[in-house]
Amino acid sequence: MLKRLWLTLLLFSAFVVILPHSSTRAQGSLPEVKLLTADGPLTPAMYEYLKRGIREAERDGAELLVFQLNTPGGSIDLMQDMVESIRASQVPVVVYVSPRGAMAGSAGTLITLAGHAAAMAPETAIGAASPVGGQGEDLGETIAAKEKNILKATVRSIAERRGEAAIQLAESTIEEAAAASASEALAVGLVDFIASDLDDLLGQLDGFTVFIQGESLSLRTANAQVNPVNPSFIESLLATLTNPNIVFLLITIGVQAILIEISSPGGWVAGFIGVVCLTLATYGLGILPVNWFGLIFLATAFVLFLLDIKAPTHGALTAAGVASLIVGALVLFNSPGVPRFQRVSVPLIIGMSIATGAIFFIILGFALRAQRAPVRMGIESLVGRTGSARSELDPNGAVQLGSELWTAEAAPGEAPIPAGSRVEVVRVEGLRLIVRKAA
Repeated sequence: MLKRLWLTLLLFSAFVVILPHSSTRAQGSLPEVKLLTADGPLTPAMYEYLKRGIREAERDGAELLVFQLNTPGGSIDLMQDMVESIRASQVPVVVYVSPRGAMAGSAGTLITLAGHAAAMAPETAIGAASPVGGQGEDLGETIAAKEKNILKATVRSIAERRGEAAIQLAESTIEEAAAASASEALAVGLVDFIASDLDDLLGQLDGFTVFIQGESLSLRTANAQVNPVNPSFIESLLATLTNPNIVFLLITIGVQAILIEISSPGGWVAGFIGVVCLTLATYGLGILPVNWFGLIFLATAFVLFLLDIKAPTHGALTAAGVASLIVGALVLFNSPGVPRFQRVSVPLIIGMSIATGAIFFIILGFALRAQRAPVRMGIESLVGRTGSARSELDPNGAVQLGSELWTAEAAPGEAPIPAGSRVEVVRVEGLRLIVRKAA
């Protein structure tokens, strides 16, 4: 009986342990889809985000990775790195241009074509992939020809399965900066689907055959579990630091904090904030197309602010500094050739410059007030103070000033001052006060 009881308990325990695992396997049998969302110009942070998403999809054995894209474009080097990552993925990658109104512009065109499948939401666009220089300027004839030819060769290799019409449209986006709507791209086979949302896309992908690493694979996306892959804190921070508006704010705040630390040494908070802000801004300056001549205007502006504090000119240098700050910020990111999405907001520039000027005007006001304030320490601080005569001043005597007893003399032309009278200090001669009868 004891053996039977132990056997029953053992079987019951095994059943309890195995049942949850069986249920888990049943749930896990549903296909998993990883979802990445990229919005904005191409940045190193976006590239790292894509690589991490692909690694997680491969590690978890996902059925599919959907890369939802909305970008005006970016660096050709970053585009090539992202294309390589997508093509090397062991998990099928579907590039989905979404939401409505989104675009896969410039370098985003080739990233879309690099997907093992491509889709667009209604009212989206793709194309305008002609290469430009690092500052947004037109390339020279020879360099432009080289860049266009290598990009067209890349397009032919990754869009080969899409047919001749698709390749011609893809090449025209590079050669002539052509662009196409979602329906136009679908009509020539440049993309595989038009999907109104993610559920619609997964429904159309179910049973669709893709070619990955030279082998065909039929996708199973019916009832798939969609698991978003969110950007990490570092990826989000780096993406934020490539926003020109943020970079401009960091430069402005950082330099102001450094100048405050220089003008009033001894504290560490302002200096620490300034160093951190300028360090973060340096990362953005290294990524964004920058006209370094603008930094000269910015440096000039803050030098003028500092000079107006040290040698007050009643605001003339501060006004000139505000004008220099506005010009410098406009030149720094808003040069004519820089793409519009990489420019600083003009209202932000003007507002921040005026605010900066106002701060330095306030500091200037405190400096002028300090210069005009009466002396409050030393012998000179006694002039103008009042006390009482402890003895008659005819003309010499003694007066009490506060808690101190001083030798005093009536000012020339002053009538004898009776004891107990209120007196006012006119000047100080050595350790003797020259006083007159107070009004």
